[in-house]
Amino acid sequence: MSDAGYDHATVERRWQEAWDDADVYRTPDDVEDPTYVLGMYPYPSGKLHMGHVRNYTITDAYARYRRMRGDDVLHPMGWDAFGLPAENAAKERDTNPRDWTIDCIETMTDQMESMGFGYDWDREITTCTPDYYQWNQWLFSRFHEEGLVERRDAEVNWCPHCETVLADEQVEGEAELCWRCDTPVEQRELEQWFLKITEYADELLEDIDDLEGWPNSVRQMQRNWIGRQEGTELEFGIDGYGDVEAFTTRVDTIHGATFFALAPDHPISEELAAEDADVRHFIEEEADPDGDEPNGVETGLTATNPVTGDEIPVYVADFVLSDVGTGALMAVPGHDERDHAFAEKHGIDIVPVIAPEPDGDEEPTAPDVAEGAYTEDGVLINSGEYDGLDSETARDRLTEDIDSAEWTEQYQLRDWGISRQRYWGTPIPVIHCDDCGPVMVPEEDLPVELPEFINTTGNPLDAAEEWKQTTCPDCGGDATRETDTMDTFVDSSWYFLRYVSPGLDEAPFDLAQANDWMPVDQYVGGIEHAVMHLLYSRFFTKVLADHEGLEHREPFTNLLAQGMVQLEGEKMSKSKGNVVSPQRIVEEYGADTARLFMMQAAQPERDFDWSEEGVRSTYAFLDRLKGMVEGYIADEPDGDDDAIASYVDAEIDATIAIASDEYDDLTFNKALRETQDLVRTLRQYAEYTDPHAETYERGLSAVVRLLSPVAPHLTEELYETLGNDGFVAEAAWPTAEVDRDYVAKRRRLVANTREDIRDIVEVAGIEDPNAIDVVIAPDWKYDALEIAIESDADNLIGELMQESHIRDQGDAAADYGQDLQAEREALSMTLEPEAEHAALESAAWLIEREFDAPVRVVRAEDADEDVLANAEPGRPAIEIDD
Repeated sequence: MSDAGYDHATVERRWQEAWDDADVYRTPDDVEDPTYVLGMYPYPSGKLHMGHVRNYTITDAYARYRRMRGDDVLHPMGWDAFGLPAENAAKERDTNPRDWTIDCIETMTDQMESMGFGYDWDREITTCTPDYYQWNQWLFSRFHEEGLVERRDAEVNWCPHCETVLADEQVEGEAELCWRCDTPVEQRELEQWFLKITEYADELLEDIDDLEGWPNSVRQMQRNWIGRQEGTELEFGIDGYGDVEAFTTRVDTIHGATFFALAPDHPISEELAAEDADVRHFIEEEADPDGDEPNGVETGLTATNPVTGDEIPVYVADFVLSDVGTGALMAVPGHDERDHAFAEKHGIDIVPVIAPEPDGDEEPTAPDVAEGAYTEDGVLINSGEYDGLDSETARDRLTEDIDSAEWTEQYQLRDWGISRQRYWGTPIPVIHCDDCGPVMVPEEDLPVELPEFINTTGNPLDAAEEWKQTTCPDCGGDATRETDTMDTFVDSSWYFLRYVSPGLDEAPFDLAQANDWMPVDQYVGGIEHAVMHLLYSRFFTKVLADHEGLEHREPFTNLLAQGMVQLEGEKMSKSKGNVVSPQRIVEEYGADTARLFMMQAAQPERDFDWSEEGVRSTYAFLDRLKGMVEGYIADEPDGDDDAIASYVDAEIDATIAIASDEYDDLTFNKALRETQDLVRTLRQYAEYTDPHAETYERGLSAVVRLLSPVAPHLTEELYETLGNDGFVAEAAWPTAEVDRDYVAKRRRLVANTREDIRDIVEVAGIEDPNAIDVVIAPDWKYDALEIAIESDADNLIGELMQESHIRDQGDAAADYGQDLQAEREALSMTLEPEAEHAALESAAWLIEREFDAPVRVVRAEDADEDVLANAEPGRPAIEIDD
């Protein structure tokens, strides 16, 4: 425990037990349409890290807030329990992945409970248990029935270290490294099971526009990954090889095609490599698709342009990718930067065939393409009968006119290869029969459970001889089980549905309840899942909507991608030795301190730096708040309901209204800043005078409830200390109606006035002011300001002088008009004169407290003319008697 301060360990243990005994966070099955708040479930690695703590504090705070607003809340937790790390850990420790995983889950559950996370643990799921993974197998069979499963030979990404296949999404960066171990990925030809996500490519892409509660960055990452391109597929004839299909988005540039390019793994390239040493050397030694420069080798072949009949040279080039388009393309150096760079390097002609749109009746002028390509749409030139057409019209016309051409769509998205050559995953429910081929395991025989762990290299299930041997469900003959397991992303593609009915034996989820409770209202997790997990979850949801009666087609209404917790600007990682242990922080300062510091440090989606000093400061704040509440109960204040009390009362209302809006928006740092400012105001109030009991108690009660989603344990203690029954976790959220604009103006006025007094005291060297007058500006200046804000006249002073009561002020009006003219872009309305006077009257005690001098707020009609000259709306004149 910390050297000084409250006994956080006792407080936190007491309330965790009380919540547990009272089932505060349980969601009964009979509630209607609860607010579903979900953090991405963790992989049970053994210990919570700071990223976990931040993610789950965000969801817990929001779930607690919604519960206090009167919602039924579904806030479950589970475990993404399959995967290679457990298998590797088990090998290292000579145990098995199941025991290792269960031990890790027990440890992490204890840690989660010590953080005070309010989960409905009755709904806990663990994906490595047969009662969960049987439904992965059932879903696989359903997908198969609907034609969404395919087994085929495929070139796959192979990690030699993990000894397994990786999906495209699991290959990272230009260096193409394994997402788990950073080993360079190889290509292998293997028979694989695929889920046909490409069948949903268009819907997955088009529905992104409707995901208004998702960050734009995540939506764009998904658009890019799906990578739909509309264009033209057409054929170029190559000597000896017949017609070769090429894809282009810019068929309008076809008259400028001066060479043809094939991917290094295009069938023609591979055939050429067998007989041409130069081509073979390029493919095996030089081709670098990720390099900065496009490289290639001439083949000696020519391709025939289907429009011009021109023969153009054919190259094998590493900038052509076999999995984009058709692996063959017409190259137009005048209008594509990559083609231009290649053409310059190989001395190939560069011909402009698109010109910028001319003005009026002018003739189009060819762009200078000597130094770089002209890549915009425009008007066709050097294109025979198509000259003068705009690019879009030309694309339509050419696609129509070329015999072999047709409009088509190409996607970067590939079908999802789910086969993994590992033990610790869901067995794929297929039996291989020599006579019948691959046969689905019948539903009544599910789950296909994993055999005992076999510690071996290669695919461990291949070595499970007894487990492998079975009979064919169709013909009854001898057969063998499929020995690949499923990609663990299958588990997480529907787990959010299982929480709805986790104990259901007859189906993966209760359909009626899922239709009532889903989709997830607020989902929170790391940006690293922007493509894989979120895309696969969307795919599964759409399939289940089409074939299982689910009534929604998107799983997550709102998504928050939280930022990282860093140390001195660097991501925390074991390898860097810069990991801060959440458990140490909880032991030393308490869970409330860790939670509050983390939530006030930055907006949830931003990265932020962990700071021990910030943690200590947060702990001290909580300790002070506890002292304030206990002091109020002990002292029983009996102050007046005066101007000071009215100021404090207005700040309580403002804080409640603003903090509530910020909680709605999940901008917890702003809500907490508001609340901490109110605590400061209450403390200053109690230090300055004997507070009005009802006002002061109302402020403390509001603070306790506003902080309770983030610091739940201590606020339970303080809620009880204030004489309340029940839990603050189930209390009503404080409410207040305020004019946000008025509050902002009032606060700005008070802050500016205090700042101006400080500046005068410092510049004039006044050590001990005797009295301070704050003088409100005359009414005519407020009118002039309003005219200046609303006017768009060039001659503002002339417009002001049309008003007689302003004109009557003579030089003063002219001078003020010049000031307004100079600052015109930055002007904003202030409070009305009377409201400004009232606001400063009620806040005068803050100035008196700071400067230990009496303060008088003076209306314009009661002020001296020479002082009044300096007063402006929102910026009263200051006179200090020293």
